[in-house]
Amino acid sequence: MGLFSFIKNAGKKLGLGGDDDVPDVEAVKKELASHDLGTDKVDVAVVEDKVVLTGVVKDQSAFEKAVIAVGNTLGISTVEAGELKVADAEAATPVAAKTPVFYTVKKGDNLWKIAEAQYGKGKGAKNTVIFDANKPMLTHPDKIYPGQVLRIPDLEQA
Repeated sequence: MGLFSFIKNAGKKLGLGGDDDVPDVEAVKKELASHDLGTDKVDVAVVEDKVVLTGVVKDQSAFEKAVIAVGNTLGISTVEAGELKVADAEAATPVAAKTPVFYTVKKGDNLWKIAEAQYGKGKGAKNTVIFDANKPMLTHPDKIYPGQVLRIPDLEQA
């Protein structure tokens, strides 16, 4: 499990191109680095509208955050991370062993509704877990948009 889908015409615009332009590799690298996720050993390639991530991240959280940081970019429809490894997992094991849970925001969604949909009725207060799991890409709980992809962590690991 190393291929993740995103909505190509939703996300943060990088560079000066038009709305559907694919950002260049340097813009994607700069965006990933700007979040300070522990991805300094990650290589980035852009092939058409797909970002390919290879290398090593510090932990599973950094893996998932790296995927959504570059995937939630205008012009990117797919992130391939099958060769991205986690340093604190079994040495040199691809991350495919743990399948991340992602959620694509729909019109009318808020973090409370998403928490109830993912964790069960009456668990809307767990929205802070989702917000915290998506920092620093999310800066405020009310600033989510349709098409954005969010990490949904396990409650036991949160």
